Amino acid sequence: MTWNRTLGALAAVATLGIAPSVVAQQPAPAGGQERIAAFKQSMQEGLARIRQYEWVETTIISLKGEQKAQKQNRAYYGADGKVQKVAIAGASPAPKDDGGGRRRGGGKVKERIVANKKDEMQDYMENAVKLIHSYVPPNAAQIQAAKDAGHVTVSPPANGQVHIEIAQYLKPGDSLAVDLDAAANRLVGLAVKSYLDTPDDPITLAVEMKTLPDGALYAAQTTLEAKAKNIRVVVQNSGYRPLAK
Repeated sequence: MTWNRTLGALAAVATLGIAPSVVAQQPAPAGGQERIAAFKQSMQEGLARIRQYEWVETTIISLKGEQKAQKQNRAYYGADGKVQKVAIAGASPAPKDDGGGRRRGGGKVKERIVANKKDEMQDYMENAVKLIHSYVPPNAAQIQAAKDAGHVTVSPPANGQVHIEIAQYLKPGDSLAVDLDAAANRLVGLAVKSYLDTPDDPITLAVEMKTLPDGALYAAQTTLEAKAKNIRVVVQNSGYRPLAK
Protein backbone atom coordinates (compact mmCIF):
# COMPACT_ATOMS: atom_id res chain seq x y z
CA MET A 1 0.00 0.00 0.00
CA THR A 2 1.28 3.48 -0.81
CA TRP A 3 1.01 5.82 2.17
CA ASN A 4 2.64 8.96 0.80
CA ARG A 5 -0.44 11.16 1.29
CA THR A 6 -0.80 10.06 4.89
CA LEU A 7 2.93 10.39 5.62
CA GLY A 8 2.91 14.00 4.48
CA ALA A 9 -0.28 14.90 6.31
CA LEU A 10 0.73 13.36 9.63
CA ALA A 11 4.21 14.87 9.48
CA ALA A 12 2.58 18.29 9.38
CA VAL A 13 1.04 17.58 12.78
CA ALA A 14 4.41 16.58 14.20
CA THR A 15 5.91 20.02 13.56
CA LEU A 16 3.61 21.58 16.10
CA GLY A 17 3.00 25.29 16.11
CA ILE A 18 1.62 25.12 19.63
CA ALA A 19 0.20 28.43 20.74
CA PRO A 20 1.01 29.86 24.16
CA SER A 21 -2.76 30.33 24.58
CA VAL A 22 -2.92 26.64 25.52
CA VAL A 23 -2.97 27.74 29.15
CA ALA A 24 -3.49 31.47 28.86
CA GLN A 25 -7.21 31.13 29.57
CA GLN A 26 -6.97 28.58 32.38
CA PRO A 27 -8.19 29.28 35.92
CA ALA A 28 -5.16 29.50 38.16
CA PRO A 29 -4.53 28.92 41.87
CA ALA A 30 -2.62 31.41 43.99
CA GLY A 31 0.56 32.25 42.18
CA GLY A 32 -0.77 30.60 39.03
CA GLN A 33 -0.70 33.78 36.98
CA GLU A 34 3.05 33.99 37.53
CA ARG A 35 3.37 30.36 36.39
CA ILE A 36 1.35 31.07 33.26
CA ALA A 37 3.42 34.16 32.45
CA ALA A 38 6.65 32.18 32.88
CA PHE A 39 5.27 29.36 30.76
CA LYS A 40 4.28 31.69 27.94
CA GLN A 41 7.73 33.26 27.94
CA SER A 42 9.56 29.93 27.92
CA MET A 43 7.24 28.65 25.19
CA GLN A 44 7.84 31.65 22.95
CA GLU A 45 11.59 31.50 23.47
CA GLY A 46 11.72 27.73 22.94
CA LEU A 47 9.77 27.84 19.69
CA ALA A 48 11.89 30.74 18.43
CA ARG A 49 15.16 28.95 19.16
CA ILE A 50 14.19 25.72 17.41
CA ARG A 51 13.98 27.67 14.15
CA GLN A 52 17.76 27.90 14.23
CA TYR A 53 18.11 24.12 13.88
CA GLU A 54 17.74 21.39 11.31
CA TRP A 55 16.79 17.82 12.17
CA VAL A 56 15.88 14.36 10.88
CA GLU A 57 12.19 13.54 10.69
CA THR A 58 11.30 9.84 10.59
CA THR A 59 7.70 8.81 9.92
CA ILE A 60 6.60 5.19 10.39
CA ILE A 61 3.18 3.70 9.66
CA SER A 62 2.15 0.32 11.07
CA LEU A 63 -0.95 -1.75 10.29
CA LYS A 64 -1.97 -4.49 12.72
CA GLY A 65 1.43 -4.21 14.35
CA GLU A 66 3.36 -4.64 11.10
CA GLN A 67 5.38 -1.78 9.67
CA LYS A 68 4.04 -0.77 6.27
CA ALA A 69 5.86 2.45 5.41
CA GLN A 70 8.78 4.56 6.54
CA LYS A 71 10.12 7.87 5.32
CA GLN A 72 12.98 10.12 6.42
CA ASN A 73 13.44 13.81 5.68
CA ARG A 74 15.90 16.50 6.58
CA ALA A 75 13.72 19.24 8.03
CA TYR A 76 14.29 22.89 8.83
CA TYR A 77 12.45 26.21 8.96
CA GLY A 78 12.64 28.30 5.81
CA ALA A 79 12.75 32.07 5.54
CA ASP A 80 8.94 32.11 5.34
CA GLY A 81 8.67 30.45 8.75
CA LYS A 82 7.38 27.17 7.32
CA VAL A 83 9.05 23.79 7.74
CA GLN A 84 10.96 22.69 4.65
CA LYS A 85 11.66 19.00 4.01
CA VAL A 86 14.19 17.23 1.82
CA ALA A 87 14.15 13.45 1.41
CA ILE A 88 17.27 11.81 2.80
CA ALA A 89 19.15 9.86 0.16
CA GLY A 90 19.91 6.29 1.14
CA ALA A 91 17.26 6.18 3.87
CA SER A 92 15.92 2.71 4.60
CA PRO A 93 13.12 1.87 2.15
CA ALA A 94 9.70 0.98 3.44
CA PRO A 95 9.03 -2.74 3.88
CA LYS A 96 7.40 -4.30 0.86
CA ASP A 97 3.67 -4.67 1.20
CA ASP A 98 2.69 -7.86 -0.53
CA GLY A 99 -0.98 -7.53 0.32
CA GLY A 100 -1.80 -5.17 -2.49
CA GLY A 101 0.01 -6.65 -5.44
CA ARG A 102 -1.22 -8.89 -8.23
CA ARG A 103 -2.36 -12.36 -7.31
CA ARG A 104 -2.55 -15.28 -9.64
CA GLY A 105 -6.01 -15.87 -10.82
CA GLY A 106 -7.22 -12.71 -9.16
CA GLY A 107 -8.09 -10.92 -12.34
CA LYS A 108 -9.15 -7.33 -12.71
CA VAL A 109 -12.01 -7.64 -10.23
CA LYS A 110 -9.72 -8.56 -7.31
CA GLU A 111 -7.24 -5.87 -8.32
CA ARG A 112 -10.05 -3.31 -8.29
CA ILE A 113 -11.22 -4.48 -4.84
CA VAL A 114 -7.67 -4.18 -3.46
CA ALA A 115 -7.28 -0.72 -5.00
CA ASN A 116 -10.59 0.40 -3.48
CA LYS A 117 -9.49 -0.82 -0.04
CA LYS A 118 -6.25 1.12 -0.37
CA ASP A 119 -8.10 4.31 -1.26
CA GLU A 120 -10.54 3.76 1.59
CA MET A 121 -7.70 3.41 4.10
CA GLN A 122 -5.92 6.46 2.72
CA ASP A 123 -9.09 8.54 3.00
CA TYR A 124 -9.70 7.27 6.53
CA MET A 125 -6.23 8.30 7.69
CA GLU A 126 -6.50 11.69 6.02
CA ASN A 127 -9.77 12.28 7.88
CA ALA A 128 -8.05 11.21 11.12
CA VAL A 129 -5.21 13.66 10.52
CA LYS A 130 -7.70 16.41 9.67
CA LEU A 131 -9.47 15.73 12.96
CA ILE A 132 -6.19 16.02 14.87
CA HIS A 133 -5.48 19.34 13.15
CA SER A 134 -8.69 20.67 14.73
CA TYR A 135 -7.09 20.09 18.14
CA VAL A 136 -3.43 20.91 17.47
CA PRO A 137 -2.47 23.64 17.84
CA PRO A 138 -5.18 24.38 20.43
CA ASN A 139 -7.64 27.17 19.67
CA ALA A 140 -7.98 29.96 22.24
CA ALA A 141 -11.71 30.40 21.54
CA GLN A 142 -12.40 26.70 22.07
CA ILE A 143 -10.42 26.72 25.30
CA GLN A 144 -12.38 29.76 26.52
CA ALA A 145 -15.68 28.07 25.65
CA ALA A 146 -14.64 24.95 27.57
CA LYS A 147 -13.55 27.10 30.53
CA ASP A 148 -16.86 28.97 30.55
CA ALA A 149 -18.69 25.64 30.54
CA GLY A 150 -16.65 24.40 33.50
CA HIS A 151 -14.82 21.76 31.51
CA VAL A 152 -11.25 22.80 32.36
CA THR A 153 -9.39 21.16 35.23
CA VAL A 154 -5.94 22.17 36.48
CA SER A 155 -4.47 19.51 38.76
CA PRO A 156 -2.05 20.38 41.60
CA PRO A 157 1.62 19.65 40.82
CA ALA A 158 2.45 15.94 41.06
CA ASN A 159 5.68 14.16 40.19
CA GLY A 160 7.11 17.46 39.07
CA GLN A 161 4.33 18.16 36.56
CA VAL A 162 1.12 20.18 36.29
CA HIS A 163 -1.70 18.54 34.33
CA ILE A 164 -4.36 20.58 32.52
CA GLU A 165 -7.39 18.70 31.20
CA ILE A 166 -9.90 20.26 28.79
CA ALA A 167 -12.97 18.04 28.48
CA GLN A 168 -15.51 18.25 25.66
CA TYR A 169 -13.14 20.46 23.71
CA LEU A 170 -14.90 19.85 20.39
CA LYS A 171 -17.13 16.83 20.89
CA PRO A 172 -18.99 15.13 23.76
CA GLY A 173 -16.60 12.77 25.50
CA ASP A 174 -13.37 14.07 23.92
CA SER A 175 -10.44 15.69 25.71
CA LEU A 176 -7.31 17.76 25.16
CA ALA A 177 -4.64 17.49 27.86
CA VAL A 178 -1.44 19.44 28.47
CA ASP A 179 1.41 18.56 30.86
CA LEU A 180 3.84 21.17 32.13
CA ASP A 181 7.13 20.86 33.99
CA ALA A 182 6.20 22.38 37.35
CA ALA A 183 9.67 23.83 37.99
CA ALA A 184 10.51 25.19 34.54
CA ASN A 185 6.92 25.91 33.37
CA ARG A 186 7.88 24.04 30.20
CA LEU A 187 5.54 22.00 28.00
CA VAL A 188 6.45 18.32 28.25
CA GLY A 189 3.46 16.63 26.66
CA LEU A 190 0.15 17.02 24.88
CA ALA A 191 -2.57 14.42 24.33
CA VAL A 192 -5.81 14.26 22.39
CA LYS A 193 -8.60 11.71 22.79
CA SER A 194 -11.35 12.00 20.19
CA TYR A 195 -13.23 10.06 17.53
CA LEU A 196 -14.42 10.39 13.95
CA ASP A 197 -18.14 9.74 13.52
CA THR A 198 -18.87 7.80 16.73
CA PRO A 199 -17.02 6.99 19.99
CA ASP A 200 -16.61 3.46 18.60
CA ASP A 201 -14.07 4.89 16.15
CA PRO A 202 -11.50 6.46 18.52
CA ILE A 203 -8.54 8.55 17.39
CA THR A 204 -5.76 9.44 19.83
CA LEU A 205 -2.67 11.62 19.61
CA ALA A 206 0.25 11.73 22.05
CA VAL A 207 3.07 14.25 21.74
CA GLU A 208 6.29 14.07 23.77
CA MET A 209 8.02 17.43 23.99
CA LYS A 210 11.71 17.96 24.77
CA THR A 211 14.19 20.80 24.89
CA LEU A 212 17.74 21.22 23.66
CA PRO A 213 20.47 22.57 25.98
CA ASP A 214 19.77 26.15 24.88
CA GLY A 215 16.06 25.82 25.67
CA ALA A 216 14.86 25.18 22.11
CA LEU A 217 11.51 23.33 22.28
CA TYR A 218 10.55 20.51 19.90
CA ALA A 219 8.18 17.56 19.48
CA ALA A 220 10.43 14.54 20.01
CA GLN A 221 7.78 11.98 19.17
CA THR A 222 4.22 12.20 17.91
CA THR A 223 2.02 9.10 17.90
CA LEU A 224 -1.35 8.87 16.16
CA GLU A 225 -3.49 5.79 16.72
CA ALA A 226 -6.67 4.73 14.97
CA LYS A 227 -7.61 1.64 16.96
CA ALA A 228 -10.68 0.75 14.90
CA LYS A 229 -8.41 0.28 11.88
CA ASN A 230 -5.38 -1.04 13.81
CA ILE A 231 -3.24 1.78 12.42
CA ARG A 232 -0.40 3.48 14.27
CA VAL A 233 1.64 6.36 12.91
CA VAL A 234 4.78 7.56 14.69
CA VAL A 235 6.77 10.66 13.77
CA GLN A 236 10.16 11.03 15.45
CA ASN A 237 12.30 14.17 15.31
CA SER A 238 15.98 13.69 16.18
CA GLY A 239 19.54 14.62 15.25
CA TYR A 240 19.11 18.34 15.90
CA ARG A 241 22.04 20.53 14.91
CA PRO A 242 22.48 24.23 14.19
CA LEU A 243 21.17 25.18 10.77
CA ALA A 244 24.01 25.81 8.31
CA LYS A 245 24.10 29.42 7.18
